[in-house]
Amino acid sequence: MKTRKLFFIISFLFVFGQIAVFSQNSEEDSSAVKNDFTNASVSIKYYNRTIYYPENSEDNPILVHVTIKNNGSETLRFKLADDRMFSMDFNALTVKNKSLPLTENIKEKRTTNQVVYFREISIEQGEEYSFVENVKDFINIEEPSVYYLEASFYPELYKSKYISLKSNRLTLEIRPSPSSSASNYVPVKYQTVEILEPEAISPDKVIEQTIIARQKSLWDQYFLYLDVESLLLRTPSLKKKYNTVSASERERMIEAFKVDLMQAKIENDIIAIPQSFEIEKTTYSPTEGSVSVIEWFKYTNYTEKKRYVYKIRQREGVWRIYDYTVVNLGTE
Repeated sequence: MKTRKLFFIISFLFVFGQIAVFSQNSEEDSSAVKNDFTNASVSIKYYNRTIYYPENSEDNPILVHVTIKNNGSETLRFKLADDRMFSMDFNALTVKNKSLPLTENIKEKRTTNQVVYFREISIEQGEEYSFVENVKDFINIEEPSVYYLEASFYPELYKSKYISLKSNRLTLEIRPSPSSSASNYVPVKYQTVEILEPEAISPDKVIEQTIIARQKSLWDQYFLYLDVESLLLRTPSLKKKYNTVSASERERMIEAFKVDLMQAKIENDIIAIPQSFEIEKTTYSPTEGSVSVIEWFKYTNYTEKKRYVYKIRQREGVWRIYDYTVVNLGTE
């Protein structure tokens, strides 16, 4: 009888212990659920935006300002790792909606057993918490192109990444790395890496700088005086689609068109690289004009000669190329 009673007591304590352990584990697993993130939002914007090139994370970082905001009436609490790689991700999508790979550094950190140090952050209604991160620390960017950048923030850290806040989307343009000799031809502010702005220069200078930029593969200079939207609309199929889509989709079409230009997939005449050129004639009114240019293209056994007539128009004091024609003048 005593043995039976003892067995009953041990069984009861074992069951009670199991319930206690289960309860404790359940509390840990559901800790994220206690915090309501439905009224939290995350947004990103460029911090000191510059011209971006592939790779080279230290000398040419892509700095992004990340902001977490409390849109609700209750206090918002979340965890923030000292190493932000355990608090968020950046995702860069190509125009074909393919994601760029993560860096080897971030993969190694997330697959290695280590202590993750973090802080508990509390923000009240309407308050924000911000920090700046380098996108190149998170993802590999090896090719010049146009990407669509977004962020995911994990308020309960990466181990609970099923709870995440998605940010807005930014357009990220990565330019081809300039050669050391390129800056001698068309000046670019490499020391400060500032974004160049179009200047109020004459129509012939616009054409001259655009052709020189193409000769040196300086895409940032090349697009400076190019009305890409108007060039896109030269193609009937693209024009038809462009006129039926939303403003955001139009922006995507323009950026995709620029990528196709850089990759020589379309508009072969406008991106052809002449060995030399000579401005033949310039005519213009206060708002419209044209510049005729003789261009020579060097091939193995001959040189091809063409006449380009660039159509330009002025908006807010700046002349831009919006159309062109090409006439073959034979070979030399």
